[in-house]
Amino acid sequence: MCLKLSRKQTEKGEKSNMYAADEKRYEKMNYRSSGKSGLKLPEVVLGLWHNFGDTASFERMKELCFTAFDHGITHFDLANNYGPKPGSAEKNFGRILKEDLMPYRDELIISTKAGYDMWSGPYGNWGSRKYLLASLDQSLKRMGLDYVDIFYHHRMDPETPLEETMGALDQAVKSGKALYAGLSNYDGATMKKACAILRELHCPFVINQNRYSIFDRTIEKNGLKVAAKEEGVGIISFSPLEQGILTDRYLNGIPEDSRVRTDGRFLNKERLTSDKIEKARALNELAKARGESLARMALKWVRKDDAVTSVLIGASRPEQILDNIKMINSPDFTEEELQKIDEIVL
Repeated sequence: MCLKLSRKQTEKGEKSNMYAADEKRYEKMNYRSSGKSGLKLPEVVLGLWHNFGDTASFERMKELCFTAFDHGITHFDLANNYGPKPGSAEKNFGRILKEDLMPYRDELIISTKAGYDMWSGPYGNWGSRKYLLASLDQSLKRMGLDYVDIFYHHRMDPETPLEETMGALDQAVKSGKALYAGLSNYDGATMKKACAILRELHCPFVINQNRYSIFDRTIEKNGLKVAAKEEGVGIISFSPLEQGILTDRYLNGIPEDSRVRTDGRFLNKERLTSDKIEKARALNELAKARGESLARMALKWVRKDDAVTSVLIGASRPEQILDNIKMINSPDFTEEELQKIDEIVL
């Protein structure tokens, strides 16, 4: 992939290549308000969960970020433990910011999270005030930033009082280290309680991040999707392609260079059942009839109504980003198509 570079004069008078963003980038993406807030997010968000750790190519990371931003993807989603090893995705993204993207900082939405296991001992996990605020400081240091745009609590904590966790998010915002608060992997009832606390604190809670796809409809069952709409809070859907199952990647077997073979932590042969493959093949036929790829149809399905603000994609190649963003121009579903999808999957 050819990336646009400009010539920049260094202090020593030497010329060096530096990334210059496509001037027409905002014409290539749609932006939607996150719930009832004033924050507009791109319909497609680039997640750095995979392919940004120390085992990946740094040059490829740059290609992915530049391709995304050149096509209007302003939102880059991270967490403290993304890697491998934990912290390495933030470190590598921080290097990209320092070398190329920092001139565009005010045009970027950078989010990070804390809630899963990050360091040993009792203070490196879950949702205590001590863990969340220490983790945010570490994240900012790794990325070379003064603040992030969104700071999430990454998962519900059954032991820490919700008031303590929400109080930590509120302090993160009021200290200027985050602009907005977010919650990830919460259910509807707990989210509503958290929302009430944050509203009383006058803390801008604008987004939920939850798994949601044609295959995984948990947020329709646990009340999160309805509750977010009621509270005026947006939703970002992660794993909308089910780790690649809802693409053409596995329709005819498991490729040697696939994530199943190279990194089986989150997608392995046991999850790639024959039943799921058969359903994916049937969905692929429906996508063909709509004149689009299975991936684009699967992303469009997640965004079939106004409850979901953005879809969160991962990518190992720039071409995947380019294909996925075509979903913003996909035709709306007919009632017959939605019913057919349900018949295939449910």
